[in-house]
Amino acid sequence: MKKVSGIISMTLMSFIMGVAQAQPVPGIAGLPAFTGHPVADGPALLMWPDDQKKTVPDLTDQSGDRLYDLHGRIANCKDMDLVVSTEGNYNMALGEYWQTVFLKKYARDVKSWYYTTSPPISVEQIKNSSLTFGNLDLACRPQIAIGNKKIMKKLADAKVIDGKPVAIKQTRGNVLLVKKGNPKHIKSIWDLGRDDVQVMTPNPWIERGAFTNYTKSIYHIAQQDPHPPAGWNADRLFNAIFGAGAKPGKWLYGDRIHHRDEPQAVAYGHADVAMIMYQLGHWTATSFPDKMEIIPLGGSVADPQPLPGSTIGTSFMARINGHWTARQKRAQQDIWKGLQSKAFGDILVKYGMTVPQH
Repeated sequence: MKKVSGIISMTLMSFIMGVAQAQPVPGIAGLPAFTGHPVADGPALLMWPDDQKKTVPDLTDQSGDRLYDLHGRIANCKDMDLVVSTEGNYNMALGEYWQTVFLKKYARDVKSWYYTTSPPISVEQIKNSSLTFGNLDLACRPQIAIGNKKIMKKLADAKVIDGKPVAIKQTRGNVLLVKKGNPKHIKSIWDLGRDDVQVMTPNPWIERGAFTNYTKSIYHIAQQDPHPPAGWNADRLFNAIFGAGAKPGKWLYGDRIHHRDEPQAVAYGHADVAMIMYQLGHWTATSFPDKMEIIPLGGSVADPQPLPGSTIGTSFMARINGHWTARQKRAQQDIWKGLQSKAFGDILVKYGMTVPQH
């Protein structure tokens, strides 16, 4: 029975992979074309740390299956004090600030709330005043949106922003995430081109921002390396990973949330390496010290000094206009001030990020 089940699973996986490979990967300005065929990866899930204390009963399941056991719609949004839509690449810092500082300092104004830490969804979430998790529909318009410059431009073009966005967070470049002990002895960006190294990336279609960040970093770090290995250059490295001539199965991609997908693929040996933002890589290695570690691309694990060509990302915060109650306006102003405070800046530094210089 196990053998038959395995055959059925492999057949289904082959079908899924075939569908995924049939869709071309969109090009990115300034990079060679993606002519290779990435393979979808779906390993077992890691049990990540929680931001807050559990209540009883608790139906948490990292696979997401339990989401389908929670049915409902939150639509009386006047009773929701604060909703924030944000990218998720600093979730550990935001979670600590929210729980240990913000909710205590502004307890008078913020009692009912939620925020999302996912790939950027602010534009659609604000436009539709809706977000679905399984069978639960959260039909409230966010008062605050946080994302990169492109997201801010889309929000500005949609005329949903009050005032000007402000920069609140900056990354310290990218690193390589590998299995504990680094069994493939990966030391630099050039090792990603080896035939025996499988590379995991974000989903090229759904996680476009992170995918662009990492592929540009790979190409530009190689391009600006003054001492590449003999016979290698940026184009050869790029094509060895993302080109049509790459070894089948060399390039893997995740399903939806890259800061979950990449660590899972590496932890369970489906991929040998993934590029990831420093703060996410450090958080992952700290959360699962027996499973993964990071290889710095310039500097050290404790003090990264990004190599020339490594993408440095900046996140911006914007107030969203709407028919807010007096309490919601206060809550909006509270988080606006809070995410520009020294307390939040100190937490960012703790988790491997910096405060942008205005």
